[in-house]
Amino acid sequence: MPQITVNEAIGQALAEEMRRDERVMMFGEGVATKRQDLVGEFGKLRVRNTPLAEGIIAGTAAGAAATGLRPVVDLLFAPFLCFAMDEIVNSAGKLRYISGGQFEFPMVVIAMTGGGWTVGAQHNHNLEAWFVHSPGLKVVMPSNAADFKGLLKSAIRDDNPVLFFVDMPLGYVPGEVPDGEHLVPLGKAAVRRAGTDVTIISYAKMVDTCMQAAGQLASVGIDAEVIDLRSLKPLDEEAILRSARKTGRVLIVHEASRMCGVGAEVAAIVSEQAFDALKAPVRRLTGPDAPVASSYVLEQAFMPQADAVVKAAAAMVGEVAEAT
Repeated sequence: MPQITVNEAIGQALAEEMRRDERVMMFGEGVATKRQDLVGEFGKLRVRNTPLAEGIIAGTAAGAAATGLRPVVDLLFAPFLCFAMDEIVNSAGKLRYISGGQFEFPMVVIAMTGGGWTVGAQHNHNLEAWFVHSPGLKVVMPSNAADFKGLLKSAIRDDNPVLFFVDMPLGYVPGEVPDGEHLVPLGKAAVRRAGTDVTIISYAKMVDTCMQAAGQLASVGIDAEVIDLRSLKPLDEEAILRSARKTGRVLIVHEASRMCGVGAEVAAIVSEQAFDALKAPVRRLTGPDAPVASSYVLEQAFMPQADAVVKAAAAMVGEVAEAT
């Protein structure tokens, strides 16, 4: 399979879906500038720049979706979604239910998030849990180029609003991506590494951090299984519980802050439904409850690193060894 970057995989997915369905259109902040190849192929009516007015962009997308179009909008940075909360949460997320199913809202909202670009706190804030908590919305956060393509294509075809978060440092990371039709279903996690001693659950760029940690753990005789959630809502509870019951130990790793994060929900699912299989308490390793610094050094310190994952996982296994 050819190697392309995540940004190229996103462009490939957009082009394929726009060719497949003439109702698919894209607009947002700088999209016609960034995606000039799409403008050249599909024209200025289907690929448009907009003013920097996130609420208007999202509201226009909700209206377009209600009329039968399938808009994809780019709001650049995740904190900018604050300006579009009413349109995304109260309109797109709820009106299908309120209408008794008379309307559908097949729209995708793309936003960048995550540390690595030193863009500062007002441009970098992991808000995925906000939208996971909002009824009627789906939330996706891939970790590699193939999944970016496959999940974006599935999101565009879905009849519900989907928040599609792009972890900024992944944009230029290459990976093998299938040519042509490649779909990854929403709500299905992936086992990135099989193991028997401890389950490490993560998403977005933290998956690679966890894979690095798993390699280090293997060198000291600890066999870690790494689960990539990919889709945060719907959440693949079956995959989470299967792995939890297999290893008996669960460590959840994400960059977003700890309180009320995705990790809290995963921990609750495991504790409520697989408690009898646990050999150690479920643990979470997350970013701090603080705004992100614009310093690269401080930004890296903000995020969980592989050595911290190794230490946490090894402690879980060590606790059991000491107890027995």
